[in-house]
Amino acid sequence: MTFPPAHVPPQMAHHPHLAPVSDEEERNPEGSDTPTRTPEDLGTHVATVLVCRGLGKSFGDHFAVKDVSFTIGAGETYGLLGPNGAGKTTTISMIAGLLEPDAGEVLIAGKPMTARSIATRDDVGYVPQELAIYPELTGRENLTFFAHMYGMRRAAAKDRVEEILKVIGLAGRAKDRAKEYSGGMKRRLNIGIGLLHRPKLLILDEPTAGVDPQSRNSILEAVGKLSEEGMAVLYTTHYMEEAERLCDRVGIIDLGELKAEGSQRELVALVGEHDRIRLTVGAQGEAAVAAARGIPGVLGAGSSNGGVDLIVNDAQVLLPKLLQAIGAQGVSVTGVDVTEPNLEAVFLHLTGKALRN
Repeated sequence: MTFPPAHVPPQMAHHPHLAPVSDEEERNPEGSDTPTRTPEDLGTHVATVLVCRGLGKSFGDHFAVKDVSFTIGAGETYGLLGPNGAGKTTTISMIAGLLEPDAGEVLIAGKPMTARSIATRDDVGYVPQELAIYPELTGRENLTFFAHMYGMRRAAAKDRVEEILKVIGLAGRAKDRAKEYSGGMKRRLNIGIGLLHRPKLLILDEPTAGVDPQSRNSILEAVGKLSEEGMAVLYTTHYMEEAERLCDRVGIIDLGELKAEGSQRELVALVGEHDRIRLTVGAQGEAAVAAARGIPGVLGAGSSNGGVDLIVNDAQVLLPKLLQAIGAQGVSVTGVDVTEPNLEAVFLHLTGKALRN
């Protein structure tokens, strides 16, 4: 289905599903010289949805992205964490096929993604930072319009629009014009547009930027449900707490380079950080320290001000053993406080600066 260019909002001009294509590209969407490879070819698991390998992009003498490589599996949320200007948007623009990389490759569901790809784009939902909605249309009308742009038939589009309205929590406001929505509601509608065609990979570029805390929480809850339903999600953010809350794995990017990646626990272990436990025990501190020191995994123990301070490898695993051992010595524990090292410490260690900078 073809729509006049004037019907497309300016910020959608580079949307991966709306980019103009030539007759040659339509006949040969992936290019005859480019063999389609699967994740198995790169040694990854069959459930891998996204493979980025050696991505690089420069603008003049400035290297925006340098040798970035990572994968995302089905049902996994991967966070690309870094400050503004770190290379996050350039990286996802190459993944979405909006920008041709100078080096490296992108595979989505085993198919190569380039700026000329057509078929591969059907597997991608891209939600940019800029709102890509029609303010004069209702929420339902916005979704219906883009469902038709995706080529959905009328009956299928109607059913999918109603489904998406529930997913993004706007079913009760579906008849209201988008211009009457709060900032958070507009963001959720933006996400809904990216979900309409059931992509295998959803790319979210700073989806909570500029919204109030309540709307931000609603967006995070909606994103959390997507991975539970098996969708691969690439989530870029400069908010540390969002990455900690949502992401199964995190890639820390700065100055265009991926400094490290892994789960929060893996990243923390990489830089040698440990959990800390504070037990309130009153005057029985020395007995508690003696009991704790006999437990494997306790790296340090000391008492002060009616409490015991412990440095341990894994607080969640060790805490029950600690309480049992200390209790066996007749020590009464009246308070427990566990502090796990966070991504802020990891980011500071890897980049030499705080994320907010």
